[in-house]
Amino acid sequence: MLLPSDTAELALMVREAHDRSAPLRIVGGGRWQGSAAAVATNATRLELRQMTGIVEYVPGDLTLTARAGTTLAELDETTAPHGQWCPVLPWGDDAACLGAVFATATPGPFERALGRPRDLALGLQFVDGTGAIVWAGGRVVKNVAGFDLTRLLVGSWGTLGVITEVSVRLRARPAVDETWALAFDWGDEKALARRTSFERGPYAPIALRRLERGDCHGLGLAPDRTLLARLGGNASFVAASRSALLTLGNAEACDASTWSPYRAACSGELPLNFAAALADPLSQRVRQQFDPRRILNRGIFGDRPE
Repeated sequence: MLLPSDTAELALMVREAHDRSAPLRIVGGGRWQGSAAAVATNATRLELRQMTGIVEYVPGDLTLTARAGTTLAELDETTAPHGQWCPVLPWGDDAACLGAVFATATPGPFERALGRPRDLALGLQFVDGTGAIVWAGGRVVKNVAGFDLTRLLVGSWGTLGVITEVSVRLRARPAVDETWALAFDWGDEKALARRTSFERGPYAPIALRRLERGDCHGLGLAPDRTLLARLGGNASFVAASRSALLTLGNAEACDASTWSPYRAACSGELPLNFAAALADPLSQRVRQQFDPRRILNRGIFGDRPE
């Protein structure tokens, strides 16, 4: 196992692995067990758990840069006193590492309203498969240099480079934040049409998710509660949104903490179909450019895991 403490040390480790054509398995928090089976069995674990901490936080710009091993919980602890939050709230929990969330482009229940990792990444630093340190994008919203390269790395599962720092776009926390569980009739076409209109309308919620019976039991809700909604904004907006929501069915207010066990329970929605993701010729040429000896997470995206 390799355990670098900073980017320079990590780059040296990758460079030495490149020279020996020795495969590496990139590990953030080690929580993506499904990905381990896809990586070459002879790969050495390269763990980023010591590369933690906030590099830069500018509340006035709603931007933050942190090292890859920093957990989402740490980001929340840092931004909450300023009335801000990092809207990267993926399936799973807040013990997830920032680098891993962006490397896997893990979505979550709030992505429709708050954005996916690709939408929220302003820039990042990474080490490619030759050991070179690369910067893409920037730390401020107006800096879009290299933005396409940033998007390329997000969701590449560590096959193009080891993400070491990420700069993210923050949001102001809503002044009013409400969660509701509804008894919704999914077999009623008119009700479905009203739900769609509400989700896409002027008072759209932060999230509107279908609940199965198993979800209700795990969240401590009555089994007839089949729709979970989160409303956020200023008082007048949430009041209007709540009025629209309550036309969909009988509802009960829930604590905002309901979303934490829901995110954890639905982590099975995470995509693990690696084989075809980078199968086209263009993607293969891109990977050849960044990792010519295929040492980074060899086995993912169709490489033979030997």
